[in-house]
Amino acid sequence: MTLISEVKTPIAQLVLAHGAGAGMNSDFMALAAKLFAQQHIQVTRFDFEYMQKAVALDRRQPPDRMPKLQAYYHHVIEGIDSSLPLFIGGKSMGGRVASMILDASPALGGICFGYPFHPPGKADKLRTEHLYTLGKPLLVVQGCRDTFGTQEEVSEYALPDSIRLLFLEDGDHSFKPRKKSGFSQAQHIIQAIATSSEFIRQIIAGQRSSAVKDKTYFFQHNAPIEGS
Repeated sequence: MTLISEVKTPIAQLVLAHGAGAGMNSDFMALAAKLFAQQHIQVTRFDFEYMQKAVALDRRQPPDRMPKLQAYYHHVIEGIDSSLPLFIGGKSMGGRVASMILDASPALGGICFGYPFHPPGKADKLRTEHLYTLGKPLLVVQGCRDTFGTQEEVSEYALPDSIRLLFLEDGDHSFKPRKKSGFSQAQHIIQAIATSSEFIRQIIAGQRSSAVKDKTYFFQHNAPIEGS
């Protein structure tokens, strides 16, 4: 089952996968689809097979192994009937899966919301090997305090130029900041979708203009550093 947002005059199609513990109808997934629609980006949401089982049984299920998750994501992409420029992405685990199939997919680029660079408390167990060989652009939106990879940690990974970064000030894995930061979770999510939409527009423009296509954009601290 998939959910496709209704968008007037869409400019792109984004397939968005959920995180390990919350499905396609989670608050974040629903809000992201709504905000992307306002940017004229059509979103296709779906549940992985283990999540479909969890919904049917009304009981939590462990995520499937990565090869099965990747295969199902490919299956969803193959079922999309659209001539729109295609992008793929997801929240946490869903973003990781998208990044792992990105180069083998017809997508022009990928977006990860809260990439799980490592398990919390296990900074030595990195999930980054495939990121260094990506041939397509990937945007990672990360809370500065994310226990799956803080800004300080991620900045030390020397990620390739194909990966663009947006760090959300004081945000955790759900982009929720502490009150003293002066920011709100809603502000961060709005910023995340706005930057992601701009990323998509830049990639689409790059298909038409080599001058744009050859330029790398880096985002940090809630605003583009370059190429705004």
